[in-house]
Amino acid sequence: MFFRGEYTVEVAINDYLDIYCPHYEWPEAAERMEHYVLYMVNYDGYTTCDHHRKGFKRWECNRPQSPNGPLKFSEKFQLFTPFSLGFEFRPGHEYYYISSPHPNLAGKPCLKLKIYVKPTNDSVYESPEPFLTDDTTGGCSLALPGLLLLPAMLLFLLLASS
Repeated sequence: MFFRGEYTVEVAINDYLDIYCPHYEWPEAAERMEHYVLYMVNYDGYTTCDHHRKGFKRWECNRPQSPNGPLKFSEKFQLFTPFSLGFEFRPGHEYYYISSPHPNLAGKPCLKLKIYVKPTNDSVYESPEPFLTDDTTGGCSLALPGLLLLPAMLLFLLLASS
C-alpha cells in the first residue's frame, strides 16, 4: 500500500489524525528498535527531506518499549487553536510531515506524509502561519525501506471525524 508514489491523506476541518510510534513488547536489541523525530515542514523541506529550512519538531518517538503501549500523538485540523503550541490549518492547502531517525540512529531513510485539508463550501480563511502553506505543488515519491518500517513512520493513521 505504501510502496509506490507519494502518500497523501485527505482531512476535513475538525478531523483528527492519530500517529502511533513504533512499539516493541518483547526484548529487542537497541540498534534494531526504531526511534523517529517527526517534523512539520514546508514544501521544500518535504521534497528534500530537510527540516532545517522552515520546519519544526512536532513529536518524538523515543520510547519504543514503553510499558503503557505505543506513544500516540494526535493532530486536530482546526481553523483556530487556543493553545500556544497548536497549529491552525487552512482548507484547500497541503501540509507536510517528515520523519528522520533519532540523531543517535542515523542512516535510516526519511519518511514523508502529505496532508490535504479539503476545502469547505462556505468560507475562505487566511492563516496567520503562511510559511507552511506553500502554494507550490508537485510530485514527490515516498520511499519506504521495507515492511519493518511500514508500521513505523507516522505510524499511520486512525483518521476520525469529531
